[in-house]
Amino acid sequence: MKDKKCIGILGGGQLARMSAYQAFKLGFEVAILEKEGNSPAGQLTKNEFIGWVNNKNILEMFTNKSDVVTLENEFIDSTKLHYIETLGKKVIPSPKTISLIQDKYVQKKTLERNGIPIPKFVSYDYEDSYNDVSLILGKKFVLKSRKMGYDGYGNALVRNADSFQKGLEKLVSRNSSLYAEEFIDFKMELAIMIVRTKKEIKTYPIVQTIQQDHICKTVIAPAPISNKLVKLSEEIAVSAVESVKGFGIFGIEMFLTQDERVLLNEMAPRPHNSGHFTIEACITSQFENHIRAVLDLPLGSTAMLRPHAVMINLLGKRNGEGTIQNYNKALIDGEVHLHIYGKEKSRIGRKMGHLTLLGDNVNSILARAAQIEKQIIF
Repeated sequence: MKDKKCIGILGGGQLARMSAYQAFKLGFEVAILEKEGNSPAGQLTKNEFIGWVNNKNILEMFTNKSDVVTLENEFIDSTKLHYIETLGKKVIPSPKTISLIQDKYVQKKTLERNGIPIPKFVSYDYEDSYNDVSLILGKKFVLKSRKMGYDGYGNALVRNADSFQKGLEKLVSRNSSLYAEEFIDFKMELAIMIVRTKKEIKTYPIVQTIQQDHICKTVIAPAPISNKLVKLSEEIAVSAVESVKGFGIFGIEMFLTQDERVLLNEMAPRPHNSGHFTIEACITSQFENHIRAVLDLPLGSTAMLRPHAVMINLLGKRNGEGTIQNYNKALIDGEVHLHIYGKEKSRIGRKMGHLTLLGDNVNSILARAAQIEKQIIF
């Protein structure tokens, strides 16, 4: 009897967990490589490898178990992904694609070369002063880490010389390589999931994203924008994926400016927080199409099942155990879809789960979802 295909996922967090559910649904196995045991995804499989890509023995054991390898974040050194390929296993997205995305300055340069509309940006040298940068970008701009920046950890808003210095101190503690980007006074933040194989490319509905402390808190699907802006946003996102020769699933974040321009903010070569609503709201979720794309299988429909959907992230409200303290209140609405990620510890602001509501009236489901979220205690 032929063994089931095994999909190796580098990383064991919630994105790997929700991808694993879909792999199991389709009859495949999953292997997880994560630094610590009992990760959210590792809890689901017997093929849990504890260690990381810099441990050659563990990496080889993980790779030998896997038929194909993918990842749940873009922060893995692309040379390690090349090494996996030398062991005879395909990596999706490819090491080349990852190398063009994981350094955000390189990402922006790649997008710029390919004519993708993006905010103005400049490289940062430690000899550059606030005045040097502000002459190019204006008095208000954003300092960003080139690598390892997510959920606002890699960003610092600069308004003057004092905040410039504080921003440098904050970011250098995480990553020494920085760049600067113009501040966009946006009208709305948008996002879209793009899934691509050698034969197909599909787009999910454009959504509006609302941030809380630089973390995506609420997603409204579809975004309340014109058909013209929907088409423009889709074209920009597809072109961006093509510009990095991307295959697999990609989350694209964009700004809608006050004068109705669409600028690409960032792209991620993996399932994305802004696409969680697709689990219940679309015929085929971002996670199932992620698995299909990794195995080069036919892609499923991305159409929505109901006119509207709202997703709200459940962020930790205290430091302590990672379990909900009041399931009765969390599930009091009979139409809520509740997802808990299985993290052992909660901390303030940490993504612990999400909830989704579908309906015909967006204002109604948004109000209901917000009310439920307020009552949930981690």
